[in-house]
Amino acid sequence: MSLNPLANPKGVKLLCELCQKPAYLQCTSCRVTYYCSEEHQKVDWVGIHEKICSLLLPLRTPIPLVSSEEERKHRQAQLLNRQKQMIDMTRTEGSKLLFEGAHEAAVPAALQALRFSIAVYGLSSVELVPAYLVLGEASIGLGRLSQAEEYLSQARWTVLKTPDCDAAIKSKMYRICGLLQAAKGNFSEALKNYANDIYHAALVSGPKHVKTSGGYFHMANVFFRKGQTETAHNIYSEVVNTWSEMLKNVVNLEETQAESTLTSFVDKPTQGGEILDEAQELKQYRCYTPSTICSKTTPIMGQQTWLCFYTHSHFYIPSSGIPQGSRVHTGRSNYCPRE
Repeated sequence: MSLNPLANPKGVKLLCELCQKPAYLQCTSCRVTYYCSEEHQKVDWVGIHEKICSLLLPLRTPIPLVSSEEERKHRQAQLLNRQKQMIDMTRTEGSKLLFEGAHEAAVPAALQALRFSIAVYGLSSVELVPAYLVLGEASIGLGRLSQAEEYLSQARWTVLKTPDCDAAIKSKMYRICGLLQAAKGNFSEALKNYANDIYHAALVSGPKHVKTSGGYFHMANVFFRKGQTETAHNIYSEVVNTWSEMLKNVVNLEETQAESTLTSFVDKPTQGGEILDEAQELKQYRCYTPSTICSKTTPIMGQQTWLCFYTHSHFYIPSSGIPQGSRVHTGRSNYCPRE
């Protein structure tokens, strides 16, 4: 539906959902979302709006006046709970799109996560950092490095102001900062960030966990780009060994449980009994596809390890998001070095 900004009530400014410029279009379904152009409306629809359109009306409608204080508090509690649910939904959706390589589509979901996080926790809360990180990584993927630097600066400043910030958040922050520095060609700074990523990931999951191996993988990419192939191959081999151990645990688990209960890594415990959620699963698979790692490490992998790695990457990926088998042969991380 077309809008004329001049027809808005006095003092009311309707702004685009994505760029905060004056809006000329309105979503005809929820009627509480506005856009400056059809292009931004389409990007938002693909990224997140299709999934949350019906949920936005109660969130963006002022709480009506009620007769009792108890009822008012009840409605405020309901609103807060819905906002927190939206934070979880939009964060996860943004991460999934990002891990699938849909950087442009990930931006609207991350922006929604950021807005809801600000509404619930305020401008200086560490709860805003995950949204900043998704926005930062999406900007790197789109080649908007200066914009990525702005988002990551916000994330770093918030983390520095939070002494008790969770080590897992610090790990993600340093990893994406490393991606930014690598994209800019600042390899020494990238390695420092990856070292910090590995340190904080090890605090949470241990040095031999698959979550920690991501930092090693990106560090190996930097050494590969620097021409230090022997060092890169040694690190790649450690990543393969870490995943090999995890996959062997999966095989052992399958021998004792019915196949019907094990359809994805989501259902399979990783090292330490933890479970990879859907977004993490997509990211791990995308980063460490057999063709990505083994193009660098085939000489140092045993045939049995390769077969185990290939088989489980091929058959135990989530049915949603990645067609089974289609990426096993061609998938590679956006940040992998080119041969």
